[in-house]
Amino acid sequence: MKQLLLSLSICVISTLSAQTELDLINSVSLDSLSQTVQEFTGEIATNVGGNSVTILNRGQANNDLAGDFLVDKFNAMDNLTVNDQAFNTNGRNIIATQLGKTNPNDIYIICAHYDSVADYCADDNASGTATVLEIARILSTQCMDNTIIYALWDEEEIGLRGASFYATQANTNGDNILGVLNIDMMGYDGDNDDDFDIDVRPIANSLAMKDDLVGLLATYGFNLNVNVVNPGTPASDHARFWDQGFSAVLVGESWENNDQTPHYHSSGDRYSTLDLPYFHEIAKLIMSYMVTKGSLVSVDNSLTMSSTTLTSNMGNASYRWFDCSTNLPLTSEVSQSFSPTASGSYAVEVTVGSCTELSSCVDFTSLDADTFKLNMIKIYSNPTSSILHIEHSLNDDLAFELFSIEGKKVLETILTEKRTKVNMSQFTLGAYFVRITQDKKVFSQKIVIGK
Repeated sequence: MKQLLLSLSICVISTLSAQTELDLINSVSLDSLSQTVQEFTGEIATNVGGNSVTILNRGQANNDLAGDFLVDKFNAMDNLTVNDQAFNTNGRNIIATQLGKTNPNDIYIICAHYDSVADYCADDNASGTATVLEIARILSTQCMDNTIIYALWDEEEIGLRGASFYATQANTNGDNILGVLNIDMMGYDGDNDDDFDIDVRPIANSLAMKDDLVGLLATYGFNLNVNVVNPGTPASDHARFWDQGFSAVLVGESWENNDQTPHYHSSGDRYSTLDLPYFHEIAKLIMSYMVTKGSLVSVDNSLTMSSTTLTSNMGNASYRWFDCSTNLPLTSEVSQSFSPTASGSYAVEVTVGSCTELSSCVDFTSLDADTFKLNMIKIYSNPTSSILHIEHSLNDDLAFELFSIEGKKVLETILTEKRTKVNMSQFTLGAYFVRITQDKKVFSQKIVIGK
């Protein structure tokens, strides 16, 4: 078996790619969606205004805690202007606007109602609320050509009041709303057939919205089957936009096939009844529509990393480098390239015109760190399809870390033996970085997992 003797002195250059529409679609996290649903339905405690609270009920007469939760969530995101819109004594729409950099007057709305009629109400409609928050979490880090409004309506359950107030104002103001995608109940699939509904009517360009969503199913291969319902139901918030002549659709589980949650409008509608993979897949479909219509501004927030330097791949821009461990800028580091003098996790903020984006954090090992001498550590085979063998002649345990080419740590363990086998078959094919440390000494090398 061929053995490779590796040392840090071998120069490795890698490029951390910019995010594409597909990258952002795949960034929709089921863990994040699940966490939000559980917090928003009182299954687990959450934090609102710095206090630990439990949001058990979101009935319109007493749901200020839920509204405050949403305001906190939006305020924690970048590039959003938050409007806590009171429309009657109790009603509060929570609306966050991400202004388009190229066409700020071209508006796309993603929305859901957040009020409920009973305790919990996970499917109706914490599922839709969580999806709006998740898409905002991801897209708010990007510069978009067109304006996206993330709207969470109140008092849907007693007459679509929040959406009606907003849509009427929008029509009066002459807002150029090009599409409203409403989400209401998207987490239940009792027969596991992956069917979902798009409710639509031939109003403005609503049918074209439906066509775009159906096209995205094929483009990205989502594991979903569509039922187009025309004429669609008027029983959710999108209907108030139809009333005002705007393009709108409803996306959700399949009422058309009588496969809606059996716990509708009851405290039996809980997180445990949701079909999580189905919920996740519809959320990704909705993300595909919003990122396509929002349209990414062409700013490259990716990095190139060598053994000595981090370099932004965006030329002719302004730069600020950040220490990710503190989330603070490195005040003197404002050039396109940065040579860290200490090992750590770093990111770069890139500004082009009015658009500012932050790269992902990458782990960097400085050459100023002590390195192991050649022949102290052996790694083989490389490339490997399954087992990576590690041998060393040192007396103490070693810390082993494996990083993806994007700088994300995917494995961490302690090497307690002088000969260790590490199973690599669990990882996708491609290039990775191994980092082995003992006290202040560092060993690093690129490996490849292949067939």
